[in-house]
Amino acid sequence: MPKAGSIINPVSDVWKYDPDKHIPNLKDKVIVVTGGNSGTGKACVIELAKHTPKRIFLSARSKAKFEDAVKDVKAVAPDAVVEFLELDLASFASVKHAAEAIKASTESLDILVNNAGIMGLPPGLTKEGYELHFGTNHMGPALLTKLLLPLLLSTAQQPGADVRIVNLTSMGHTNTPKGGIDFETVKTELSDRHSFVRYGQSKLANILHARELAQRYPSITSVSVHPGRVATQLLDDMYGRRTVVGSLMQVYDKIASPLTPQQGAYTQLWAATWSKKEDVVNGAYFEPFGKLAQGTKDARDLELAKKLWIWQEGEFENHGF
Repeated sequence: MPKAGSIINPVSDVWKYDPDKHIPNLKDKVIVVTGGNSGTGKACVIELAKHTPKRIFLSARSKAKFEDAVKDVKAVAPDAVVEFLELDLASFASVKHAAEAIKASTESLDILVNNAGIMGLPPGLTKEGYELHFGTNHMGPALLTKLLLPLLLSTAQQPGADVRIVNLTSMGHTNTPKGGIDFETVKTELSDRHSFVRYGQSKLANILHARELAQRYPSITSVSVHPGRVATQLLDDMYGRRTVVGSLMQVYDKIASPLTPQQGAYTQLWAATWSKKEDVVNGAYFEPFGKLAQGTKDARDLELAKKLWIWQEGEFENHGF
């Protein structure tokens, strides 16, 4: 296994990685990308579409957002089969409907990119009563993954299969409550915590989820990736809220120059398609660009990953899943 902090892919830095050259032919691959209508999600779909996958499900909250995105996809890959997947990760009913739509229209699923997420929103709850960031960034994707696992596992049993799950996380996972995840308060608005802490807790959960998936389902390669600091709608929204932190971030980004969405998609594209499967270490956490990283102590805590899994499965069961 490569050492944490080493660049395990010799072509995976931002100046050398070229999706046109390094993404293999994706013939017969069925792919799901959540939040594929903007930012790194759309950039990811565009690059994947160039390599002739059998089908891409692009999730968005509305058909209008999908149609705007698919225009850009078709501009570079006019023959790509890209289908609308209506999905609101803050609603279990929407997640269930999306999973059923996928399973009804395909007998295989090769790549699931849990890309969609929110950041820095005011206190709130999802429809099922989870803190808004945790519910949207973790519980929704975790439920979608759970509902698609039978399809992913059956695909993994096919000859020559290479099934992967990629969770988008963030360096924000370093900002969490004591103990990493506060299970006692995660079903409250956590209004006494800064939005970065609420966000960080959800991003830690993304890392732990991938680690536990790898433990329980080794026939599937499950990893988490930090895309880097990317100039996307999430940052624009943060600036627009005109908070002190948002203003400071805007000044910082003018100096530091965040990555473009295209560059921000590189690590998830690498994790989803890199042909040397042994480089994409099952259960690992990666930072730009294809760098195996440790993350925080909580992010490496396999007992915490197991605890989160048991807790979320109990929650899903309580909601009929």
